Amino acid sequence: MKSTQTDISFSRIQQLAIPAIIAGIAEPVLSITDTAIVGNIPEYGTESLAAVGIVGTFLSTLIWILAQTRSAISAIVSQNLGAGKIEGLKRFPAQAIFFNVSLSILVLLSTYFFVEDIFMLFKAKGLILELSVDYYNIRVWGFPLTLFTFAIFGLFRGLQNTFWPMIIAAVGALINIVLDFALVYGIPNFIEPMNVVGAAWASLISQMIMALLSLILLLKKTNISLRLKRDLHPEIIRLVIMSLNLFVRSLALNAALVLATREATDLGKEYIAAHIIAYNIWIFAAFFIDGYGAAGNILGGKLLGEKNFDTLWKLTKRVNLYNLGVGGILVVLALLGYNYIGGFFSKDALVISLFQDVFFMVIISLPFCSLAFTLDSIFKGLGEMGFLRNVLLGATLFGFIPVLYITKYLDWELKGIWLAMIVWVAYRAIALIIKYWRKYYALIQ
Repeated sequence: MKSTQTDISFSRIQQLAIPAIIAGIAEPVLSITDTAIVGNIPEYGTESLAAVGIVGTFLSTLIWILAQTRSAISAIVSQNLGAGKIEGLKRFPAQAIFFNVSLSILVLLSTYFFVEDIFMLFKAKGLILELSVDYYNIRVWGFPLTLFTFAIFGLFRGLQNTFWPMIIAAVGALINIVLDFALVYGIPNFIEPMNVVGAAWASLISQMIMALLSLILLLKKTNISLRLKRDLHPEIIRLVIMSLNLFVRSLALNAALVLATREATDLGKEYIAAHIIAYNIWIFAAFFIDGYGAAGNILGGKLLGEKNFDTLWKLTKRVNLYNLGVGGILVVLALLGYNYIGGFFSKDALVISLFQDVFFMVIISLPFCSLAFTLDSIFKGLGEMGFLRNVLLGATLFGFIPVLYITKYLDWELKGIWLAMIVWVAYRAIALIIKYWRKYYALIQ
């Protein structure tokens, strides 16, 4: 049996997971803050909440489709680190970042001039459509900055470091929250209230600061050079292949989220507002859970490079158990706050009532999320991008979509949408467990 070369002790996993949790929840904290602040705008609060939710869903779709390159970058760096080949990656980081940012600019330009048509596909109309366009036209310019930041996060993770991504994300979240209050509601005798537009500017400014801080820390805290060279690094080809698989995977993933938002919007403004509250809480929980998945991703890739499958199995058991514990804590907290959480986001009694009608389904999904998201992260570290693509395609085409439209026919409204979400996550968890058992558990010596 191969001797253990990578530390997977409780303290080492916490050292990676806790900063990853803080960095991970920064993004949904921003969304939750935007949602809560604009949802409480005195005039048109419900319409503003719906608009920010629709744009947030669309931008999250674009970001998480392209941000999957972060996982590919992390996997390549960690596997080379485990195999003792890290010195051979000198040309890789600059080319990987250039690839990421170039993709984001192409996508930005392909959507910018059709934004109104895009939001009409979400069933947005009237004031909600107008506010959505105003919000998007500012926030979209932060898109390349976010992809630049995520590429650097991938490099840090590959080097087994989640501390600096945590610092960057925490600073960005804090700045965004302060600016949200200042720009949305205004400061008497200093800043006029900007409402939804203020929330967009708050996000853009915080993204600028995060990108600058990422660049400074990468250059100060690592030996990585960002000088581009003409000779293409061989790992760039693997990065492109991994990214294409993750691109298709993310299309399937985000198709489910977009369809859910579209169907909720079609039910009416109070329904989409209630769905956006539930969705933001679900995303917050998902990113919280993903912290231990990040530890599995980082250490799993290194263990694969070492070909240390016995320790890989021990790591897999540990991070899944930790995440089931985290999921259990989130379930308890959600139950304790069941009757109070909705009022934090909206003062509309109908919105709060609709949210409370489906919140129990969000809670039911959390144990499945713990397993699915943890194993998903581990498989990314192992470079299993093709299989992850197939799982998401299957979960969306054969799980989510049939349940969504059968329950729509049965007039289950938001309950039907969230039943589809539960089936979607459960499908993924079961498929990943089976794959891991058949392939990696069988390699234990």
